[in-house]
Amino acid sequence: MRAWELRKPGIDGLTLVERAPPRPGPGEALVRIAAVSLNYRDLAIVRDPISRGIALPRIPCSDAAGEVLAVGPGVTRVAPGDRVMSCFFQAWEAGPITPQAMASALGGPIDGVLAEEVVLREGGLTPIPSHLSFAEAASLPCAALTAWHALVESGRIRPGETVLCLGTGGVSAFAIQIARLVGGQPIVVSSSAAKLERAGPLGAAATIDRSTRPDWEKAVLELTRGVGVDHVVEVGGGGTLARSIEATRIGGHIALIGILAAGQIDPTPLMRKSIRLHGIYVGSRVMQEAMVRAFEAAELRPLVDRRFRVEEAPDAFRALERAEHMGKIVIEL
Repeated sequence: MRAWELRKPGIDGLTLVERAPPRPGPGEALVRIAAVSLNYRDLAIVRDPISRGIALPRIPCSDAAGEVLAVGPGVTRVAPGDRVMSCFFQAWEAGPITPQAMASALGGPIDGVLAEEVVLREGGLTPIPSHLSFAEAASLPCAALTAWHALVESGRIRPGETVLCLGTGGVSAFAIQIARLVGGQPIVVSSSAAKLERAGPLGAAATIDRSTRPDWEKAVLELTRGVGVDHVVEVGGGGTLARSIEATRIGGHIALIGILAAGQIDPTPLMRKSIRLHGIYVGSRVMQEAMVRAFEAAELRPLVDRRFRVEEAPDAFRALERAEHMGKIVIEL
């Protein structure tokens, strides 16, 4: 069976190879992969696996959807023919995250899913929402679950609460949809007028073009009558966190998702405003199952921006690198 291996740092280090078909062991399932979606983390690993301590060769990517082909001894949660999607952490089923869970992240410490067939733990799989295609379902395990964890599991968002979404990438696009799903009011900041126009149908209550409002944090305060937002889905990190703090209400909640820009933070405003800052790293299988039920009940569909054939995987990574997309980039197998 075919698989993509990262054999040296950089997109040019991706190599399409033939591997022996894997076989499931006890507690495992063999899955025929139909679609894989890309996350910024996948690109970061491909660019620089060495500093992350990732041994090469490594099959990249964490997010996939497909069909169970066979199961190993003792498997009861899935059966051949089931439509399933991967869990980002193969060993985080429920409860708080642990070092063991952290070491089970697909496409990093262990091989990922950019292959025609993969073996995954039965506890590291969940059903696909019945109304979604494989390509749509493959978009959910990392980006959607991160947004779900940030707003629902950690933020305990309530109807009518405001949510600041920075940008329109995978996590931010899902944050818009999930916030609207539970009755929240998403405010979206982007430098692209075209992407902001697409944010409206996703559920944005208001948009801010930072190319015309570089002081976007003040624009957020204006929209909230000087109070600030209830929640921030913070994907920029050091480069934007100080502004997000300014835009958050007293007693508000910031879910820190990514570190896309360098910078240092003065913690004093966090303390003075009693803001809760929570680092979010995807989520557990139980969280993913809850998210699946919510998506299925609402028939919510993710935004798939571009699709590539498996042979075009390096081109998909280059498209992700250009950051021209909105929503998810998917490789179909």
